[in-house]
Amino acid sequence: RTNVQTEAKTWTQYHKVCLTINKNRILSLCPGASSTGATPSEEMNGTGNLMDFLDEPFPDVGTYEDFHTIDWLREKSRDTDRHRKISIKSKESYWELIKSLLDAWSGWVVMLLIGMLTGTLAGVIDLAVDWMTDLKEGVCLSALYYSREQCCWTSNETTFDDRDKCPQWQKWAELMTGHSEGPGAYVLNYFLYVLWALLFSFLAVSLVRVFAPYACGSGIPEIKTILSGFIIRGYLGKWTLLIKTVTLVLAVSSGLSLGKEGPLVHVACCCGNLFCSLFSKYSKNEGKRREVLSAAAAAGVSVAFGAPIGGVLFSLEEVSYYFPLKTLWRSFFAALVAAFTLRAINPFGNSRLVLFYVEYHTPWYMAELVPFILLGVFGGLWGTLFIRGNIAWCRRRKTTLLGKYPVLEVIVITGITAVLAFPNPYTRRSTSELISELFNDCGALESSQLCDYVNNPNMSRPVDDIPDRPAGPGVYSALWQLALALIFKIVITIFTFGMKIPSGLFIPSMAVGAIAGRIVGIAVEQMAYHHHDWIIFKNWCRPGADCVTPGLYAMVGAAACLGGVTRMTVSLVVIMFELTGGLEYIVPLMAAAVTSKWVADAFGKEGIYESHIQLNGYPYLDVRDEFTHRTLATDVMRPRRSEPPLAVLTQDSTTVEDVETLIKDTDYNGFPVVVSRESERLIGFVQRRELTVAIKTARQKQDGVVSSSVVYFTEDNPQVAEACDPQPLKLRRILNLSPFTVTDHTPMETVVDIFRKLGLRQCLVTRSGRLLGIITKKDVLRHMAQMMNQDPESIMFN
Repeated sequence: RTNVQTEAKTWTQYHKVCLTINKNRILSLCPGASSTGATPSEEMNGTGNLMDFLDEPFPDVGTYEDFHTIDWLREKSRDTDRHRKISIKSKESYWELIKSLLDAWSGWVVMLLIGMLTGTLAGVIDLAVDWMTDLKEGVCLSALYYSREQCCWTSNETTFDDRDKCPQWQKWAELMTGHSEGPGAYVLNYFLYVLWALLFSFLAVSLVRVFAPYACGSGIPEIKTILSGFIIRGYLGKWTLLIKTVTLVLAVSSGLSLGKEGPLVHVACCCGNLFCSLFSKYSKNEGKRREVLSAAAAAGVSVAFGAPIGGVLFSLEEVSYYFPLKTLWRSFFAALVAAFTLRAINPFGNSRLVLFYVEYHTPWYMAELVPFILLGVFGGLWGTLFIRGNIAWCRRRKTTLLGKYPVLEVIVITGITAVLAFPNPYTRRSTSELISELFNDCGALESSQLCDYVNNPNMSRPVDDIPDRPAGPGVYSALWQLALALIFKIVITIFTFGMKIPSGLFIPSMAVGAIAGRIVGIAVEQMAYHHHDWIIFKNWCRPGADCVTPGLYAMVGAAACLGGVTRMTVSLVVIMFELTGGLEYIVPLMAAAVTSKWVADAFGKEGIYESHIQLNGYPYLDVRDEFTHRTLATDVMRPRRSEPPLAVLTQDSTTVEDVETLIKDTDYNGFPVVVSRESERLIGFVQRRELTVAIKTARQKQDGVVSSSVVYFTEDNPQVAEACDPQPLKLRRILNLSPFTVTDHTPMETVVDIFRKLGLRQCLVTRSGRLLGIITKKDVLRHMAQMMNQDPESIMFN
C-alpha cells in the first residue's frame, strides 16, 4: 500500500511539474500537456485551448506558387465573404460606413490611376520614338531634343517649293563635312544610319537581358495566359514596367520591323498590377486582380491607337478570359482616361487623338467590293504564312544554339534590316510614317512620289475634288519601290517578331497590308481611268470623275493583314475606323476582315498569339476551341493503372510527420481528404500551400504540436486518449468541403467545358461518393493535345 501511495504522489507531482513547465513553453517532459494549464478532461471535452487554424487568417494563406493556376471559384467565394463582412460592419458605425464606400469606389480610383499613368507613358514613348528615329538621319540645330517635324515647325525659312527641307535640320553628312549631296555624303549618312540602329538595338537587348528578361516580346500571349488564371511572378513587376518602357523606345527607334502597340498593352497591365498592390481588395485576391488587368489591357490599346472603344472590344474579344459587366464599364472608363491623358500631351502635334487621320472625298462603290475581298484573301494568306514561318523560326530558336545568343541574333537582324532598308525611302522611314503616307489621299498640296500624276492644265475644279489622272513617272517609280518594300517587310518581320526585345506586331502587319492595298488601289485607279468604258466601270466611273481612292485600299489591306495574323474581327474594324476617322468605310473593312479570317482559318484556327501560347507550353484553355472526341473522365484521370495510387489524407488518422513526408516526396498542388484509406469516401480537398503554411504556423504558435501529432479535419474536437499524448492539430478551416467532382463516366467534352467556364484547377473523379482519381488542368491540356496528334508533354507548366 505504501508503494502505491508513493507512486501516486510521485505521479501527481510529475503532472504538476509538466503543467508548470508547459506554462513556460518548455515541452521536453510531457509534450501532450496544455500550455494553458487545462486538464486532460477539459481538452477531451473541448473546453481547453485547442486551436483551429485559420480562425484568424494568417499571412501567405490563399496565395499561389509561381507557374501555378488560380482557383477562380475559391477567389470568387473569398470576395463574396469579404463583401458580406464589409456590409455587416457598415451598419455598426459611420466610420465603417465610410470605409465601405471607399472600398466600393476603390475600383474606379484604380481605373483613374491606370488611365493617367498609361496615357502619360504612351505620350512619352511616342515623343521619344519620333526624336530617336529622326536622330539616325540628322539633328536639329535649334534644339537638339526636337524631331525633324518639330524642328521644321519652328522654322521661318521653309518655303512651299522646298517644304521637305528646312535649314535648321541637317543630316549628319552635312553637319560633319558641309556637303549634303554626292556619293561621299550618301555613304556617310548610310554608315551612321546603320551605326545608330545597331547602338539602339544593342542597348535594348542588353537592358532586357540584364535587368528584366520578361520585358521581351509583345507580351500579349503571356497577358492572355495570366488573365486566364496562370501565375507568372515578376511578369507585371516594377522592373519589367521600367525596362519595357525604355527598351520599347530603343527597339522601335532602331528601325526594326516591329511596333509599339502590343508592348503598350503589357505596359498598361504592369501599371494595373502596380496600382493593385496599393489596395488589399485586389492585392489579396487574384480573381479581382485579373478584372483590373482586363481593364488595363483596354487602356493599353486605347493609347496605342487612339481608339478607346476599340480598346475595350479588343480586351473583350482577344485578351480577357473572364469579363463581367462591371469590368466592361471600368474598361471603358480606363480607356477614356488614358485617351484623354494622351490627348492632353498631344504627341502627334495635330490636336487629334487618332494615329492615321484620313479624310477621303469619294464614296466607295459596290463594284469595289471585289478588290476589297481579294485584299482580304491576301491578308488571310499572309497571316498563315507569317504564323507558320515565325513559329518555325521561334521553335528553331528554342531548340538550337541560336537561343543561347540572343544579343548576337538581335545585332545581326538589326544590321541586315538597316543595310537593306536605307536605300529604299519607304523602308528607311518609320513604319508609322509609311502607313500614314499610304493611307493619305492625293491632294493638291501633296509632294509624295505616290501623288506624281499627270495634271490636266485646263482643269478647274476645287482642290478637294481632283479627278482620276494618268500616273506619272514618280508613281511608277514608287510602285517598284513599294513592291520591293513589301517583299522586304514580309520576310524580315517573320524573323524579327519574338526576339529578346519588346516587339509588337500590329504596325508591321498593317504596313504589309497597306503596301499591298496601295498597289492594288493604284492599279484599279489606272484601270478605271484608261478603261472607263468597261462594264464594271461604266455605271459609276465617268471620265473626269474622282472614282477610286487608293488610300482606301491601303486602309482595307492593313485591316485584312492584321486580321489574318491576329484573327480579330469586331475589335479590328472598330480600331481601324477609330484609327483613321473613316466611319463611312465600315462595310469594306468588315468585308476584308471577315474574308481574311475565313481564309486564315482554313489553314489553322490559331492566331499568332495562340500559336505562341502553344509554343511556350502555357496552360491556356481557349474558349474558342471545340472538343468533339468521345472520351470519358475515367480515360483522363490520374492515377492510371500503371501508376502508384492517389496520394490522399485521412480525416483523423494522419500525423504531422506523415503530412510533411507527403509534401516533401510529391509536388502535387493539393490532396484529397477521405474518411479512411479503406473506404476512400471523399470528405474534401486541401491545398498544398495552405497545408504547409498551417503546419509551419502551428509549430510556432501552438504548444505541443510535434511530428507525432495527429492532424484532424473533422468538425468535432478530437479526443485525447492519454494525458501525455501529443497535442492534436485541427485544420478543418483550410479544408474545402465542396470540391468540384464528376463521375467517372462524365464525357470529357463536358469536363473541358467545366474547366473553361469555371476556371478550375482540378476536378475530383468519384463513383457513388468513393474517390477514384483526379483531373487537373494540365491533364485536360495533355489530353486535348494528344487528341490533336500533338506532343502531350509540350504543356510545360501546371
